[in-house]
Amino acid sequence: MGLLDDIKSSFSKGSSVTKLIYINASVFLLISVTLILGYLLNNQVIPSKTLDLLTVPASLKSLASKPWTLITYMFTHKDIWHILFNMLWLYWFGIIFLEYLDQRKLVSVYLLGGLCGAAVYILGFNIFPAFKGVIDESVAMGASASVMAVVVAIAAYVPDYTVHLFLLGKIKIKYLALAIFVLTSIMDFSVNSGGKLAHIGGALFGYLYTLNLKRGNDLGKGINKIIDFFATLFKPRKKLKVTYKKPASDYDYNKTKSENQEKINRILDKISKGGYESLSKEEKDTLFKESQKKN
Repeated sequence: MGLLDDIKSSFSKGSSVTKLIYINASVFLLISVTLILGYLLNNQVIPSKTLDLLTVPASLKSLASKPWTLITYMFTHKDIWHILFNMLWLYWFGIIFLEYLDQRKLVSVYLLGGLCGAAVYILGFNIFPAFKGVIDESVAMGASASVMAVVVAIAAYVPDYTVHLFLLGKIKIKYLALAIFVLTSIMDFSVNSGGKLAHIGGALFGYLYTLNLKRGNDLGKGINKIIDFFATLFKPRKKLKVTYKKPASDYDYNKTKSENQEKINRILDKISKGGYESLSKEEKDTLFKESQKKN
C-alpha cells in the first residue's frame, strides 16, 4: 500500500478531528504550492488569486460576490505557525470533546463557530470607526474561530475536567480555556484585530452551544442535516442485486429444527445446573429469540 492509499485509509477511518486536520493540511499544502510557483515564475498573481478565492473579506460588497468564503476561510492558513498551533489546539481539545460528545456535534461546532467568528469580524469592521479605512482591503483566514468554539464548548460542558500540563501540573479545563481566550482574543487587541474579533465570535458560539445543549437543544442539528444531504447526494448508489433463494426441502427443514432444539436443550440443561447467570451472552440471546418465536 502506497503513501496515498495510507492517507486515504487514515482519512476515511479517522475521527472527525482527523478529517478536519486533514482538510486544513490539504488547503495549506495547496497554498504553499501556489506560493512556490509564484516565486519560481516571478508572478505573485497565482498565490494572490488563490488566497482571494479562499479568504473571507470584511467588505460586504466583496462578500456578496464570493459567499463560499464564509466556509473556506476557516480551513485556510498561509503561515506554518498559524496552522500548527490551530491544529494542536483542535487535536487536544477535540479528543476531550469526543470523550463526551459525538463526532457530528464536533463538526457542527467547528463549522458554526467559524461562521459566527466570520459574522462578528465582518460586522465589527463595518460598524466600528477604527476600521473605516481598511474595510476594502481586509480579509480573514484561519481555523482560530472554529477551534475557539470547540475549546469553549467542551470547557463549558465539562469545566472541571483536569489535564496535566508540563511545569504547571494539573489544571482544570475551564481555566485553560479562559487563559487561551484572554491571550489570543483580548490582549494586544490592536494587533490582528480582525482575527481577535473572529475569536470572540467563535468563543461566543461555543458557550451558547453548550448552554443550549444542556437544555436539550442542539444548535448544530440544522447544519448536520445539510451535511447529510450533500453526503447522500454525492455518495455512489449501490446497484440493486436480485437473488433467488432455493426453498428448503423437508429434510433440510427438519435437520435445522432438530439442531436448534438440541442447542436449546443444552442451554436449558446448563440453566438447571448453574442457573441463568451461568449462560454466555450468545446463549442468552439464543434463548430470548426462541422465546419470541413461541409468543
